[in-house]
Amino acid sequence: MGKFISAFIAFFICFSPLFSHSQHLQKLNFDSDKNERFVQLTDSNGNTIDLNEVTPLFSYEVCSPGQPDQKQMYRVGTDNGNSPFSTQIKFQEYEFGAKGTIIFKNKSSDTLWLTNVLPFGPDEKSVYITGKGDHGLSRTYLFRPGYEAVNVIVPDNAWELGYNERELKDGRKMCALTRRDRESITNGSRRRFETVLYPGGSVAYTFYADLFEGDWQEGLRLMFQERMLYDVEPGTFNNTFFERDDLAWIRHSYLNQAMMAWDHNFYDAEAGKYTLPEFIEMNNKVLGGAEIYGLWPTWPTLGLDQRNQWDLFRTMPSGIEKLNSLSKLSHQNNSHFFIAFNPWDTSTRSEDPYKGMSKMVKDIDADGVVLDCSGASSEQLRNAADKGKKGVVMYSEGMAVPKDMQGIVSGRVHNALYHCPMLNLNKLIKPDFAIFRVVEVGKERIKREYNLSLFNGYGTENNLYSPGRPYWLDEQWEYLAQILMIQRENAFNFTDFDFTPLIPTLLDNVYVNKWPHKDKTIYTIYNLRPEGVFDPLFEVSPDDDSHFVDLWNHEEADLAKIDGKHYLKADLDAFSKKWLGSNNEGSVGVVARFKRQLNTSFNLPTDELRFSANSGKYIRVWAGMPSYQGTFKDYSTHQQILRLLSDFGRSEGKFVVQLFGNENQLIDENIINFPAASARLIGTVQSTENSKSVPEGMVKIPAGTFLLKEKLGDSFIPYPEKLYSDSIQVNAFLMDIHPVTNAQFKTFLDETRYKPADLEHFLKHWKDRNIKTGDENKPVIYVSYEDAQAYASWAGKRLPTETEWQYAAQAGEPDREWPWGKDNNIQKESVFVTNTLTVENLQGVDSTLCNPGDGKYEAVGQYTKGVNPWGLEDLVGSVWQLTNDVYDNGSYNFIMIKGGSYFKAKDSWWYVRGGPQPLTYRQKLLRVSQGFERNATVGFRCVKDVIH
Repeated sequence: MGKFISAFIAFFICFSPLFSHSQHLQKLNFDSDKNERFVQLTDSNGNTIDLNEVTPLFSYEVCSPGQPDQKQMYRVGTDNGNSPFSTQIKFQEYEFGAKGTIIFKNKSSDTLWLTNVLPFGPDEKSVYITGKGDHGLSRTYLFRPGYEAVNVIVPDNAWELGYNERELKDGRKMCALTRRDRESITNGSRRRFETVLYPGGSVAYTFYADLFEGDWQEGLRLMFQERMLYDVEPGTFNNTFFERDDLAWIRHSYLNQAMMAWDHNFYDAEAGKYTLPEFIEMNNKVLGGAEIYGLWPTWPTLGLDQRNQWDLFRTMPSGIEKLNSLSKLSHQNNSHFFIAFNPWDTSTRSEDPYKGMSKMVKDIDADGVVLDCSGASSEQLRNAADKGKKGVVMYSEGMAVPKDMQGIVSGRVHNALYHCPMLNLNKLIKPDFAIFRVVEVGKERIKREYNLSLFNGYGTENNLYSPGRPYWLDEQWEYLAQILMIQRENAFNFTDFDFTPLIPTLLDNVYVNKWPHKDKTIYTIYNLRPEGVFDPLFEVSPDDDSHFVDLWNHEEADLAKIDGKHYLKADLDAFSKKWLGSNNEGSVGVVARFKRQLNTSFNLPTDELRFSANSGKYIRVWAGMPSYQGTFKDYSTHQQILRLLSDFGRSEGKFVVQLFGNENQLIDENIINFPAASARLIGTVQSTENSKSVPEGMVKIPAGTFLLKEKLGDSFIPYPEKLYSDSIQVNAFLMDIHPVTNAQFKTFLDETRYKPADLEHFLKHWKDRNIKTGDENKPVIYVSYEDAQAYASWAGKRLPTETEWQYAAQAGEPDREWPWGKDNNIQKESVFVTNTLTVENLQGVDSTLCNPGDGKYEAVGQYTKGVNPWGLEDLVGSVWQLTNDVYDNGSYNFIMIKGGSYFKAKDSWWYVRGGPQPLTYRQKLLRVSQGFERNATVGFRCVKDVIH
């Protein structure tokens, strides 16, 4: 490298007119007549504002050709004496802050590479964008204080840009941008990130600067979104195509299945039939459909003979008419059909390419055209598409730069950019531009690709052009399906211009983008920590009118308070370290801040879900995790009451209630979680005819308020939760004084000729369907729940609920342990056996009050001293008494029975507790079949409704 010479720098600062809606930068004030470093600036109101420190206008890096790892940085005004470049800046009058031209000239005798021209130079206290490393396609990084630098995607004509900010003493900030003028290069050449300058060669960079307020992202928003990197003169962007309703559908599309004509998923050559219908069916089932199915019948077979690109469409099996029918099939499945355009096809059979495209669009009824080898469209292409059909989307192979976005509404992040940068700043430039990341499903696992599509709020093109449909594809697509559902249900958030990238996090290598829209804010999270995350992550401001929901795990998000601030606790999956650096690395999360709009409550033991909403279009209830292959039902927003087992079968553990608004957008979500194996009531009460009098053999149970208490037996199979945790109002009813007797049941049989479907053990204690002599007034046993219901129905009665039985037995007194009251003579010995079983041995039961469990099957009404205050007898020690309450815990059904019985097994803890039991004691009768559950110790008594 030749001898370094000092740089001569001349600055001409011009005034900037006041912008009508805010203050702008007017001029920079330098520290000396050399005009190399500035210490103050003047805003458009004439206010002079100091910087926190003296600041160079820019820095840049220089290296010898092919040696990017040996770059040397120079700061203008500080390192001039060592630089091989002279620099000159000329500022011009400009409406939008400061604008100047920096001219770099190679004063050395060597060929040099110039790169990383950065406003103000790097500073560890500021956020800036510049180059890092030597990657051939991707070395643009965003640097933030306290975090590792983040690789970012910028427009294809701006990979060399520099961006920086500085804080001012009045609290405002200044941001600046440098852009290379590609046409200005003399005696040199352009590389993606460097400018090659031979001795005497020069290149110009444009410098822009202005003021902003708020967090660093607002400076980025000013330069990228509002000023569009000055690729288009501010205020002149032609937004016409984005305002066309017929093209709007693409901006909320998230899956393009792009196929070549010879793909087995499009046409099966062996079977001689189109297979796209089956592929669409699979997509509908697994992925919720695809917004786009694309047909590509040209390259790499185009040019084999004289047929042009449109001829290859025409010669598809069964011709254009069949392609038209496939397009219509796509439309019937709420999808769109794309064709391809190859502008380089000029040497095959001559045909006007634009007329050919227009006719093909019309004849096939296509909805979009993939523009091969192009990052832009043209007026000629747009007119040709519109002539064929309105609403046809131009879809470029590359990503349109800001100025080209005026002529096209969608484009791709090309798969040539392998292991693409994490953050795509094209999304910040124009959030309503439809971006699709191109991924190749056949080469490797690609969860990272899908993760970043979610993180950046844009779509995925499953590029099926390359062969390979490996065994892991189904797993990957199910993963993609989870992402697609979130994107589609929150689509308007992902096109809102208030998108804020990389909000602050408490952990590095965990990144969060913020997507607000109206009453909902979405946070997309990308995690690069293999161990996963279950920690406070980013600050939020909770209030009573909103709540946070983890949409990835469908859980209410937890908040943690640290130093007086609230932080959302992220729950992000771990992943194997072997995937680090690959296209399968990372995990994601999505959190939504919803306005509270759903009213949801769930009573677990009654299995009763209640919900409603005062807004929205419909409510969707999911059994388990929402997914395209999941189970759901839709309801109106009016008050709904569901029995989940009845509506959804034996799904257990989680139900998700979602409220949807216009265009199927999710606007609130509540989650119902309960332990697996929780018993839920499935028995229903069939009211009887209201009785005006008290029939013989019954007593009236008065209405009252009651607090249900309980004692439990072996809980290896968990008991149901109490139906009511608080006091409840019990209506008046009639109840049999005694359990139903054999004689009463015989009358029922004689009058109805009742015959159960299952005769096993039915009235096993009778002989030839006749009662044994002496047993007439004993409780009927060896009957099933169905037998008891049949009897009750015949008698105009019903089985009591467990609550009714206990309320009546306790005479409305929650602390009444026995029918006759509290019994201090009964001795209780509790023995801990296991975590689910503590045995309470009872001794000293007065045999004049009830059968003490001596094994004698006795007639009812013999223990009149044991009557309760409301006149009920034989409540304990006679037979276990069936209630109406049948439960399902997802694995078993059982009936709640009460009162204990005359039989008491001894010598082991593991037996069911026999003999008389306290009125609060609950026992399960497990159901297998009617024959299995017919027991020598189980009977029933009935109740009857009365006029209230």
